[in-house]
Amino acid sequence: MSDGVEYKRLVDLPGLVLGTGRFKAFNFGRHYHLDYHVGLVTEGVQRQCVNGEAVLLGPGRISLMPPGEIHDGVGESGDAYTLRTFRLSQDLLKEVTAEVTDSTREPGLKGMMIEDLTLAAHLLQFHDAMRSSPDASSVSVQSEWLSLLYVLFKRSGAIKPIAVKGTLSPMHRQRLKDYCLFHLAEKITLDELATLCGLGRFHFLRRFKQTVGMTPHAWLLRLRLEQACAQLARGRQSIAEVAQGVGFYDQSHFNRAFRQAFGVAPSAY
Repeated sequence: MSDGVEYKRLVDLPGLVLGTGRFKAFNFGRHYHLDYHVGLVTEGVQRQCVNGEAVLLGPGRISLMPPGEIHDGVGESGDAYTLRTFRLSQDLLKEVTAEVTDSTREPGLKGMMIEDLTLAAHLLQFHDAMRSSPDASSVSVQSEWLSLLYVLFKRSGAIKPIAVKGTLSPMHRQRLKDYCLFHLAEKITLDELATLCGLGRFHFLRRFKQTVGMTPHAWLLRLRLEQACAQLARGRQSIAEVAQGVGFYDQSHFNRAFRQAFGVAPSAY
């Protein structure tokens, strides 16, 4: 396979660029970036030289590269490797930092390598989901985005963990349920749910899980599926109409979610 790279920008997340490339003949000469880079290799090994020290980026490792850090990149022993990157603008990083740390200061990221198989796997799964998802403003994408960045920055020592105390009141829980039921056929975002409770997105995520025992995405998905069961039982609508009526715009996605939740296809319910 020849060298090649693809980049994707997300309309709902300005300042983020996803990169996916395979390299063998191409070498990254000495260079730097004006934004933050998070890099992961899925196959092969990339050799980097950072601050005069050679480091190896392979599966299970995460490269953090802040603005201005001089480095290079080449396949170890001349072999091919695949590279995934998250490129975050400084404005986007400040926005996220303000949410997860209650501070407007940029996190003290340094050029470093983190070895963490679990975190690397989660970042790669999220990279795939972001590249394939048409909607980066969905509850699931926004929730995973904030949670992963928080874990990554905490793991790197760039930020101090914050304790989110308290739970959602019964009034807030009822308000959330009423709102979601009324707008179930529409796109519902994390911003909307957090605003209903007068909280920022990250604090809402933490308080919601502490209160309900599920993430907002998992809870909303179940609400959609439970409403689908009620509509299917009435037998007045087609499966496609039911799927769209509870917020699934892809019937195959609806079928998979329904089968996973109830053990049968919607047609067998």
